[in-house]
Amino acid sequence: MDFSFSGIKTAIINLNHKNPDINKADLCASFEYAATTMLLENVKKALKETGLNKIVLAGGVSANSYIRQEFAKYAEKEKIELFYPEPILCTDNAAMIASAGYYNYIDGKLSDLTLNAVPNLKLGD
Repeated sequence: MDFSFSGIKTAIINLNHKNPDINKADLCASFEYAATTMLLENVKKALKETGLNKIVLAGGVSANSYIRQEFAKYAEKEKIELFYPEPILCTDNAAMIASAGYYNYIDGKLSDLTLNAVPNLKLGD
């Protein structure tokens, strides 16, 4: 179930830049619909393959009211348990990284400007 939204995000950005007169509200609604559909279809596949009957929405995406609504409809229809935090707790990974950086800074762990991004680095490494 390994998938990414990067392709659809790039397509939307390019469409927006190439068509300055495009209706932004329609473009955003279409992206929201497509992303939610992709996410829900992958979750359905995962549930079928694993035999599980629980869904947990987490991270920044779980704050989206349309995603919550569509997952709730599906969960109710299929008798699946659905869990998600209150919107105030639906933070993006940036907040976690900022917090970890703050505590590293307080502990005197600093890096110079040659530091490079390592997307799969574990905290503490």
